[in-house]
Amino acid sequence: MEMGNGTTVQEFTLEGFPAIQHLGKVLFLVHLLAYLASIVGNAVMVTITCTDSRLHTPMYLFLSTFSFLECGVISAVIPKLLVIFLSGRQAISFPACFIQALITVFLGATGFLLITVMSLDRYVAICKPLHYPTIMNLKTCCLLVTACFSLAFPFITGLVVKVSQLSFCGPHVIPHFFCDLGPLIHLSCSDTSSTEMLAFVLTSFILLTSLIITIIAYSNIVITVLQLPSAKEKQKAFSACSSHLVVLSLMYGSCVFIYVKPKQTNRLDSNREAALVNMVVTPLLNPVIYTLQNKQVHQALRGTMCRMKISR
Repeated sequence: MEMGNGTTVQEFTLEGFPAIQHLGKVLFLVHLLAYLASIVGNAVMVTITCTDSRLHTPMYLFLSTFSFLECGVISAVIPKLLVIFLSGRQAISFPACFIQALITVFLGATGFLLITVMSLDRYVAICKPLHYPTIMNLKTCCLLVTACFSLAFPFITGLVVKVSQLSFCGPHVIPHFFCDLGPLIHLSCSDTSSTEMLAFVLTSFILLTSLIITIIAYSNIVITVLQLPSAKEKQKAFSACSSHLVVLSLMYGSCVFIYVKPKQTNRLDSNREAALVNMVVTPLLNPVIYTLQNKQVHQALRGTMCRMKISR
C-alpha cells in the first residue's frame, strides 16, 4: 500500500553489526549491563537532586537535567539493539523508526545546548565567583533549561518531519543500529540535496556553536585556575576539569565525526562505531565523572539511604 508521500516502504531493517552478529548473546549481556548501569547511575542523580535540598543549586539542576536526557536517549535506542543481539529481529516500523529518530536527535541536540549552559555556569562560578549568586539564580537556571528544550524542539522536529516526507520506495535496510537521519536520507529515492544541506547546517550550527563556547569557557577556567596561589587547589581543579573534558571529548568527537559533513552518505559504516561510543560509553561515564565522584553527592546518597532505613 502506497502512502501519501510516495512511500512504499512499510518498515525498515536495522542492520546492526553484521560482522559480529554471531557474538549476539555475549554482546547482549555486555550492552544490557552497560545500559542498566547507565540508567541506574543517571536515575540516581535525578532522584537525589530532587529529594535532597543540599543539591538544589544551579550546577545540580543542570546535571540532573542532563542525566534525564541521557536516560531518554539510550532508552530510545539500546532496548532495540538488545533485541537485535538476542533474537536477531531487526525490523522496525516506519512510524516507530521516525519516532526513534526524533527522540534521539531532539534529546541529543538539547543535551549539547545544555552542555553549553553548564560550561558557562562553571565559567561564572570559577572566574566570577562574587557575581555567581546574582547571575545564576534558580529562576535564571530554569529559564536556561527551558530555553535549551525550546530552541531544539522546532528545528529538530522540522528536520525529522522533512526527512519523513521523503519517498522511500527501494532499499529498506538501514546500515546502522538505530534510525539515524543520515542513513534514512541515504535510503530515500527522492532528491535529497536540500534535506542533506538542511541537516548539515542545523547539526553543524548546534554542535560547533556549543563546542566553541565550551572551549572558550574552559580556556578561561584554565587561565583562572593557573592563577590560584595554592598548588593543592590547582591540582584539585585540574583533576575535576580533566575528567569532564574526557567525556566532552568523546561526545563532541563522535558527534562531529557523524554529523558535521555535508554528504551523509559518506562513511556510514564508521558512523556505527562512533555512535556506539556516544550511546553506550559516555552515558556510562557521565554519572561517574560528573556526580559519583562528588563529595556532596556522596553525602546526599548517604542521607537518602539513611532516610530509607528509618522509614522501614
